[in-house]
Amino acid sequence: MNAEVRPPAMARPGATTHASKDNILLVDDDPGVIQMMGRMLRDVGNLRFATSGADALRQLCKAAPDLILLDAEMPGMSGFQLFDVLKADPALAEVPVIFVTSHTEPAFEAAGFDLGAADFIGKPVRASLLVARVKTQLRFKRMADQLRGFATVDSLTSLANRRCFDAALTREWKRARRSGESLSLLMIDVDHFKLFNDRYGHPAGDQCLRAVARAMAGATMRPADLVARVGGEEFAMLLPITPREGAEHMAHRVLDAVESLGVCHASSPTAGHVTVSVGISCYDDASACWIEPSADSRFASDMLVLCSEADMMKAADKAVYAAKHHGRAQAWLLDVADVETPALARVTAPVRARQRREARPEPAAVEP
Repeated sequence: MNAEVRPPAMARPGATTHASKDNILLVDDDPGVIQMMGRMLRDVGNLRFATSGADALRQLCKAAPDLILLDAEMPGMSGFQLFDVLKADPALAEVPVIFVTSHTEPAFEAAGFDLGAADFIGKPVRASLLVARVKTQLRFKRMADQLRGFATVDSLTSLANRRCFDAALTREWKRARRSGESLSLLMIDVDHFKLFNDRYGHPAGDQCLRAVARAMAGATMRPADLVARVGGEEFAMLLPITPREGAEHMAHRVLDAVESLGVCHASSPTAGHVTVSVGISCYDDASACWIEPSADSRFASDMLVLCSEADMMKAADKAVYAAKHHGRAQAWLLDVADVETPALARVTAPVRARQRREARPEPAAVEP
């Protein structure tokens, strides 16, 4: 932001902050226009400012706002060019954009609406109109966010649902292949869950799943890690930029976290408490289908034929099956490149984790 842009709402000593309000980004190459709109909107939300398209992109890379007020005509990158960049980025495509422009011709506005603009405001800007339209778009944004939340959150556990997980897996797989980053996936099944429901009833089963979900969410260590419920008693944990050693460590964190719940399961042939089985699939520099990062990796033809995100799922599923077949309450790993050779799956038992579990007394089981 240029030094001369100092909207009063941001500079007043002792001014009330808008920590709980919406975030609005004002983009205009005229500092006077920014300062004027800043005064008009100072009580509406948290305001950020940019005087060029490039400056706006730098700020958008740090955090996505709830609304953008964008000058249509700017030198260098125009407002419409910046708008095209926003709509091409999945992380920014849903942010509403109000164009602020001196062009008020119907054809100009119609073209903008066809591109996906939320609204148009003509210059010179009137305070009452600006505040009303900004509040309207922010209200629409909150409603849309709430609906998207309903569509991507599992209602029982409050974890991500299958739809959200599938989209994240596809996105992270493409990112890993293009950037040369590792990716790991854990598939997690609650052991003998049907027997649990038969003995304690479905309400207790729901409580059990919620407890397991909280334990798995608590085991994650980074915001980028995604925990999802993908089936009845099936969960998944997506671990970007995580090689197999890190995935094995996380798998045993999950085993320990669920075991530590001490939820009684008197009908389980495996243990007197609820346990889980974990299957790991991984894509890293030890995988046969690994692609070394390069300037041409985005266009490499072998990216289209070597492995896929579906193979990640299949490999993790087959690793879960191996864990169940060999006694449950353990973690097995199958590389994504070995998805068609499940016999290559191997048990993962870090020495420290195994010794810790063997030395630990049986947890005090809690009857549902």
